[in-house]
Amino acid sequence: MRARVKCGVTAAVLGLLAAGCGGGAGESAGAGGGRPGAGGFPVTVTDCAGKKTTFSEPPKRIVTSNAAALELLLRLGAGDKVAGTGFPPAKATLPGKLDAQAQDVEVLGRTIIPKEKLLGSGADLYIDTFASMGGMSGGGMGDAPTEAEFAAAGIKHIHLKSTACAAEREGPMTDLSAVERDITTLGAVTGTDAAAKRLVTGMRAKVAAVRKAVGDTPASERPTYFFFDYDAGTKQPTVVCNRQIAHAISTLAGARDVFADCDGDRKQTGWEDVISKNPDWIQLGVRNRGSAAANRKAFDEAQRWLETNPATKGLKAVKEGRFLRIGSEPTTIAGVANADTVQRIARALYPDKVAKTLQPGKVG
Repeated sequence: MRARVKCGVTAAVLGLLAAGCGGGAGESAGAGGGRPGAGGFPVTVTDCAGKKTTFSEPPKRIVTSNAAALELLLRLGAGDKVAGTGFPPAKATLPGKLDAQAQDVEVLGRTIIPKEKLLGSGADLYIDTFASMGGMSGGGMGDAPTEAEFAAAGIKHIHLKSTACAAEREGPMTDLSAVERDITTLGAVTGTDAAAKRLVTGMRAKVAAVRKAVGDTPASERPTYFFFDYDAGTKQPTVVCNRQIAHAISTLAGARDVFADCDGDRKQTGWEDVISKNPDWIQLGVRNRGSAAANRKAFDEAQRWLETNPATKGLKAVKEGRFLRIGSEPTTIAGVANADTVQRIARALYPDKVAKTLQPGKVG
């Protein structure tokens, strides 16, 4: 890793970047070993439009567009290949040693990496979480390089498809297979297939335990659920729709997403829409503030807003105090923590059923 650039940015914008989810079949043309530089090449992956990129060997200098791709590389054991990132994770966002590793990565952009800095970074691979995500690459936040410019700079360009390809996805996202494919793809590209397999196996085991516990619950008996994106603004709520990872997570946990009929990734709506759906449970979707105390304060603020706002204080979930304090990042951004979030939601919604299947203790 390169020397760290001290950065005071928080993770407050990360959830807004996690629009939608993409699918796509498994993509590696070969299966690498368990360490960078192992066999299994060439490896070919596709982007949201189906364009192919082939790797004859693992990349040596990787730049990530945001904390989601960075975290996955760290978990795969390819962190020593990361040369820089945009949208860096706030301190203490990641657990244990991962946090120290993440804080040592050079910050190329507090938000979107400036085009010139990205092209001049010396990277041979850029992992993009944004792709088709509308204004994320423009709108005053900097222009994204063209594919010709990436090629001229010697940078291969691939996507975290589970979050980048919402526009190309057909139908709702109801499981974590797209996230698993992203992990498998990054494992193949970086030659860390064995680590990728372990991560995916661990995720599947956690989700399977929940499905065993609550899977036979009739749809009519499943509680309704609303993800309240507090940091996206309260004047007009921004809701997650059925192509977003958050929809898959709540569905797997045995909940009924109140905006499951919204075909897309995210949309702005009115509070009258939320009121008409009157959810049984509300997740306080707050982004990591960098410390337990700051996070607690943000959750308190989000809950207090719902309890005191005339438009929301009469909601069933608010009156009964049915709030889940689970951060936005592990709910809306691709990562192994998605499976932990499934378990956390299921524990809250089905304490008796889940207690018989899942081991007690903290997850996520």
